[in-house]
Amino acid sequence: MLDVLIIGAGVSGVSCALILGSAQNKPFAMDKKIAIVAHQKVSSLQNAIFNNAYGISAGKLGSELLDESLEHLTNSYPHIQQIHGEKVLAISGDAGNFTVTTNKSSLQVKTVVIAIGAGNPFTIEGLEHFIEPHQKIPAIKNRIQLKNTDHLVSDGIFVAGVLAGHRSQLSIAAGSGAAVATDILTLWNDGNHTMVHDALGK
Repeated sequence: MLDVLIIGAGVSGVSCALILGSAQNKPFAMDKKIAIVAHQKVSSLQNAIFNNAYGISAGKLGSELLDESLEHLTNSYPHIQQIHGEKVLAISGDAGNFTVTTNKSSLQVKTVVIAIGAGNPFTIEGLEHFIEPHQKIPAIKNRIQLKNTDHLVSDGIFVAGVLAGHRSQLSIAAGSGAAVATDILTLWNDGNHTMVHDALGK
């Protein structure tokens, strides 16, 4: 049983994974099992170049960032399982006991984070009744979002990034993924608002 499964390894998904991974030494998080479905072939970053994102050198290619971010996750937080070569097809069940079905396997999961793009049609079965037109992207682009309140779709299911209704900007997507991670950490920490910061020794 996984405590958290992040579906999507773009900006918001990997940002969520990095924050969750960084809490590995906290008593409330050290025994948690976390995985990310690292299916990136259709990521909008594949064709992106960044000149206006904080902390990223001008001219950085999105395709490079995709590879580097998973390498960062591997090197810094190897306890987070990366699932490659699988695509999520369906989600069923209830909070604390979801079944996530991929093209190759079936996973039991307590909490799900959906961090894929906002393309239409939405290809994960089981969440159809949460789909609505995207509120912050021009209608002509035919993008969708999942109905949510502050990233929470329903009990145990979070959405991050553009699919959460945010505009398509790298910085916004990264913050959205980080926000979901801190919400999950807060739940694990008995409702005490939780953030994870690294600092130089004094």
